[in-house]
Amino acid sequence: MGVLNVTPDSFSDGGAYSSPETAIAHGLALLDEGADILDIGGESTRPGVPTGGAQTLGLAGAVSAEVEIGRVLPIIEAIKRERPDSVLSIDTYKSTVAQAAIEAGVEIVNDVSGFTWDSAMSSTVAGQRCGAVLMHVRGRPHEWRKLPSAPDIVGLVCEELRERLGEALDAGVLGRRIVLDPGFGFGKNFDENYPLLAGFAKFHALGYPLLAGVSRKSFLGRTVAERIAQIAARKVDNGRSQSSVTLPPAARDIASVAANVAAVLAGAHVVRVHAVAATVEAVAIADAILRAQASN
Repeated sequence: MGVLNVTPDSFSDGGAYSSPETAIAHGLALLDEGADILDIGGESTRPGVPTGGAQTLGLAGAVSAEVEIGRVLPIIEAIKRERPDSVLSIDTYKSTVAQAAIEAGVEIVNDVSGFTWDSAMSSTVAGQRCGAVLMHVRGRPHEWRKLPSAPDIVGLVCEELRERLGEALDAGVLGRRIVLDPGFGFGKNFDENYPLLAGFAKFHALGYPLLAGVSRKSFLGRTVAERIAQIAARKVDNGRSQSSVTLPPAARDIASVAANVAAVLAGAHVVRVHAVAATVEAVAIADAILRAQASN
């Protein structure tokens, strides 16, 4: 699943594709590089942003459904004209945005809130009989920095994903069209994301296909930056060691490829990525390893 953010404040690309022309060109390029699904988003859900019901809570800065629709619909329509057979998903937690996107040709709704931020989302997806990605999230983006640590993050995510899955099924969402996502980085602190990745295989107990969205996440940037700092400490520049707290998102692609391989080896069915070409190559090797394991 290739990521196409058409927001001016995306954490991963700094709004590089916020104009229709650049977004359409980039989306088509991702498909050419081997993306099986193109995930189009018109609102940033990076940490600290007042999304996920922020307007209801009276927080400034939330993107309205009208603005979001205005950002994504021209992209969806243009890509569908150019590539009628392409599979598109809409990255939104708003039912009105999902409805408009589906009518424009989108086949999957990727809701980072797992249908919890908009009470009409379940019925909208059920009524359209489309695909759905249910992602786990703790709290809302403007709350994440203050959330307490979870002693058993894998157990917590399993339990709450099972609850959200049950609610979606009760609303009429088709089970055969549901994919589950444990939500790396969404309300999880640095120390919780690696246990989540290490325990990824445990999510198979839920009985549904799994998506891993680790690409360019901050926990990867911090790990690599710490390693770079260790190497740099061996070199002396005016008596001071060189160090960094984290890497910028665009510098996290190699780490992202490594994390995606780990997820695939743990059984991820879909990986949501920014660097499609490199990930396609890496996943081909991971798939070969899995085939070899299955034949032994």
